[in-house]
Amino acid sequence: MNISNFIWNIADDVLRDVYVRGKYRDVILPMTVIRRLDAVLEPTKDAVLSMKGQLDRAGVANQHAALCQASGEAFYNTSQFRLRDLASRARRQQLKSDFETYLDGFSPNVQEVLDKFKFRNQIPTLVEADALGFLLEKFLDPTVNLSPKAVLHQDGSVRLPGLDNHSMGTIFEELIRRFNEENNEEAGEHFTPRDVVELMAYLIFMPIADEIQSGTYLVYDGACGTGGMLTVAEETLVKLASDHGKEVSVHLYGQEVNPETFAISKADLILKGEGAEAENMKYGSTLSSDAFPSGEFDFMLSNPPYGKSWKSDLDRLGGKKDIGDPRFVIDHGGDPEYSLITRSSDGQMVFLANMLSKMKTATKVGSRIAEVHNGSSLFTGDAGSGESNVRRWAIEKDWLEAIIALPLNIFYNTGIATYIWVLSNRKAPSRKGKVQLIDATAWFKPLRKNLGKKNCVLGPHDIKRICETFLDSEESEQSKVFPNDAFGYWKVTVERPLRIKVDLSPNALRRFSKLATAAAEGPLVTLVDKVTLRLGEGPHSDFNRFLKEIETEASKRSVRMTAKREKLLMAGLGIKDTEAAPVIKRVSKVPPNADPQADVLHGRYHRTIAGKPAVVEYEPDTELRDTEQVPFLEEGGIDAFFLREVLPHASDAWIDPSKTVIGYEISFTRHFYKPQPLRTLQEIEADIRALEQETDGLLEDVLTGRL
Repeated sequence: MNISNFIWNIADDVLRDVYVRGKYRDVILPMTVIRRLDAVLEPTKDAVLSMKGQLDRAGVANQHAALCQASGEAFYNTSQFRLRDLASRARRQQLKSDFETYLDGFSPNVQEVLDKFKFRNQIPTLVEADALGFLLEKFLDPTVNLSPKAVLHQDGSVRLPGLDNHSMGTIFEELIRRFNEENNEEAGEHFTPRDVVELMAYLIFMPIADEIQSGTYLVYDGACGTGGMLTVAEETLVKLASDHGKEVSVHLYGQEVNPETFAISKADLILKGEGAEAENMKYGSTLSSDAFPSGEFDFMLSNPPYGKSWKSDLDRLGGKKDIGDPRFVIDHGGDPEYSLITRSSDGQMVFLANMLSKMKTATKVGSRIAEVHNGSSLFTGDAGSGESNVRRWAIEKDWLEAIIALPLNIFYNTGIATYIWVLSNRKAPSRKGKVQLIDATAWFKPLRKNLGKKNCVLGPHDIKRICETFLDSEESEQSKVFPNDAFGYWKVTVERPLRIKVDLSPNALRRFSKLATAAAEGPLVTLVDKVTLRLGEGPHSDFNRFLKEIETEASKRSVRMTAKREKLLMAGLGIKDTEAAPVIKRVSKVPPNADPQADVLHGRYHRTIAGKPAVVEYEPDTELRDTEQVPFLEEGGIDAFFLREVLPHASDAWIDPSKTVIGYEISFTRHFYKPQPLRTLQEIEADIRALEQETDGLLEDVLTGRL
């Protein structure tokens, strides 16, 4: 019998009229854990009770280690009951009391699991509906074995095989996947299929397989969910080390914000007898409450939520402007406050920044990372944004080894494009200064039946093919290798001069008088009237000359011209005109060793004013301001690009170097685009003739009324 189907059906059999479907998981998942724990503890139950009595009589306060030794596990239950003892309780209130006593008997590590499941909150509802007894009976069905030990016939032959820890974990994953699908959870909240996890594990371990030494290694997942990635990573590393004649001790560290999935991750490790590892599973938000602030790890792998807001975490960290967490505000590129803070609507790249902050730097293999992202991590975010800054940091530090595009519909709960990022701070010499992109979207094995939205799987051959392509790091149709600079660009700001003419007509003067009076700038009106008498009503195409006249008149009358008054003149009397002279912002002396040709590109024009050489800078027109992306690999850099692509179309344009920002983005589509071949003229002609034959006589029928 398929055990996951058996447990799934319990929900419909027992809970149908007690809970809405979306709440089934609140009962079924913790009960699955409880029944598994009960089955594991059953053989040593008497030994635990005996030890408990001895310890109580001896007045021993700290009993945990001794009781674990008696149970033979990293957990125990000191109540007088087994689950099968409770199934016979007929009266509701007696069953409720005894079941709660049974739960209270579990060890503290199991208590935390039950608390995070909030399972005790469900007991009154189950008792009131008289469903608790039926629920226990279903989980104790003699035709299903949730124990790791086989159930035997009287002759010693196996009646029901035991359920090992890996199989139990698979059942958890299947149940959770089905519950998620029932509840239509967000695309970013899904469980990573085992085939993808296995691939990620190989990607971080295989490149350094020969360098693994006997010793201790730390593995971390900052969005660990039910802990599946950590356990697969542990299995893979232990086997790989064994294959190379090494013996390793692997310690797992994880953090999870969802209480239910945290409970499962901790329960899974407890069931495996890894009590110490279970204590390294921490509850809470990795982003706003890092459980391992000083931790450094050898290997890290994760599938963080994507497309999910992290605004509440950002607020708890102090907000975007006041955040000071050293994981997310660093010193890089000459900026001591280089920000890795992304948009609050999507925090996946912040999880990557968290991992990068936990890399080991003092070991031979350093740290290796594999993390799943959706497509937005490749390109979302303008130059200088948090997303772009994370990409820039990783690439400029030469940590990014490869990005692998996975097949569509490889995950249970989303069909969107997904990618595995592989990073290391100990790149092999052949990889230094390079990034490999692998298109593995066509490497999969179709499933006979969809599992949620998952309609394909990475078979052993597909995983091997991806790993070999990664390890070879050679160019092919599915593998492209680029220098780091191929993904960087300068975002340059292109300015055009502000050109305005001055209107001194009676209507314009009346409007300006009202504007100046409202701004308490009455003296300006007098100045304008005097200049108008001298210049005439215009329009005048040189604002600079008009302003000079105003300044002369102001000097006569001891009126100080301020920047505010100049702006008021421009706003009240100026009209934009492409034929007008550019408005001068400032005039300065020509600096030593100035290059007139280069200065022009940056908006500094060498002119002769009053018989003396000077540098003139114009006021930019913000409405004409534009930006251009100039690739790092552009021959000749920004200036060459500007001369070729901008100046021929806007001869008065310049670049403001103070606004130039560095950005990074990665375009899979561009690098792996395969254009569809155009149809031949013969094919098009054949289609047209076929259509003519199909419609032959149709127009005549319409006109004659036969249709």
